[in-house]
Amino acid sequence: MSAISVSHLYKVFGRRPERGVTALQQGRSRAEIKEELGLTAAVVDVDFEIEPGEIFVVMGLSGSGKSTLIRMVNGLLTPTDGDVTLGDVNVTRAKGEELRRVRREKVSMVFQHFALLPHRTVGENAAYALEVQGVNRADRHRKAEEALEMVDLGGWGGYRPDELSGGMRQRVGLARALAAGSDILLMDEAFSALDPLIRRGMQDQLVDLQNRLDKTILFITHDLNEAMRLGDRIAMMRDGRIEQIGTAQEILNDPVNNYVASFVQDVDRSRVLTAADVLESPPAVIGRDSGPLAAQKLMREGQMRWLVVQGRDRRLVGMVEEGAVAQAVSERSESLPIIGPDQLAVAAPDTLLADMYTSASQNQGPVVVLDEQERVLGTVPLVTLLAAGGNPEVEPPAEDSPTTDGGGDTDPHEIYRPAQSETEEAR
Repeated sequence: MSAISVSHLYKVFGRRPERGVTALQQGRSRAEIKEELGLTAAVVDVDFEIEPGEIFVVMGLSGSGKSTLIRMVNGLLTPTDGDVTLGDVNVTRAKGEELRRVRREKVSMVFQHFALLPHRTVGENAAYALEVQGVNRADRHRKAEEALEMVDLGGWGGYRPDELSGGMRQRVGLARALAAGSDILLMDEAFSALDPLIRRGMQDQLVDLQNRLDKTILFITHDLNEAMRLGDRIAMMRDGRIEQIGTAQEILNDPVNNYVASFVQDVDRSRVLTAADVLESPPAVIGRDSGPLAAQKLMREGQMRWLVVQGRDRRLVGMVEEGAVAQAVSERSESLPIIGPDQLAVAAPDTLLADMYTSASQNQGPVVVLDEQERVLGTVPLVTLLAAGGNPEVEPPAEDSPTTDGGGDTDPHEIYRPAQSETEEAR
């Protein structure tokens, strides 16, 4: 069962909004229903499922509909049409006490601007969701302290929020969500108000916590690099619709249209792509007991300068280089002139390209990619490494330009514009 299921979701603002849904379903654009009906479509036919334990990032510019979307997921806004399901509970149809129970027990929210209670201590803020749930004082104090420890704020429970830095206050908000014990975290621009260095630290901490706690996280952001760094999958939103859903690698390597391609053009690919994404199977390998003549034959047939040497268990023994092999043949040597692993650049499959550059430049031959048993998975030649880390040229958007459809998004590269509430914009 999916942790979160969103099915054909619409949110239209204005009088008799169902008219807007019907018009959109008939193929009318946002601009047309705005002009003809006076209605503003914030979310249009959004459909996705999030699996338990997944970090699902919704990425879009201000006005794209992402904050309206998350407010419908937690029941703060009622959809004009469509359904939101959390586990086995249909949030769209839940009313009164059932909806309040869902918010108390199933979902925790982390807001952009902390949303801490200034008259309460850090510990009391961290325990607030438990207090709402009716947990006794001793238990909620214990759980709040445990949550504060998780976010590196142990010992800060007696302080007031105004005595903490912005990054620390955001960690209190995260601790409050963790203390509640819910399986689903909704994070709406949670790190956007923080300075870049603090934001990166919070991203690292979220990844570390996720590895330990395995929560289901719906994360909203307008920062593309943040989306690429955090998301198991990313939904790219534009004008209320989802343009593409995929992993960071899928969106970078196979954008669905010019809008997405232009959006991701300036991403630092070297901090998204890994060795596994660019490795090449060696055209040939050779055993450690083979001789120089056999190596030279393989190199000539495959037009290779380097040849991987491996044992019978496929573990890396080293490499041989074309010039050294030719010299060994001329000297009638029976031994391969093997360059040992300590003189080679090696990487794990999940190593980022950015972390491979230094070793690739300082060691001999291509980067060798090894699994956990040090078996050879493939190689990454230096030319491949440099090309993969660069940004490909993208043709200017044509019919699917970011400025079409009257949505108000002017430039997909304005990823650091302060986010505004889509609800406020719609009104």
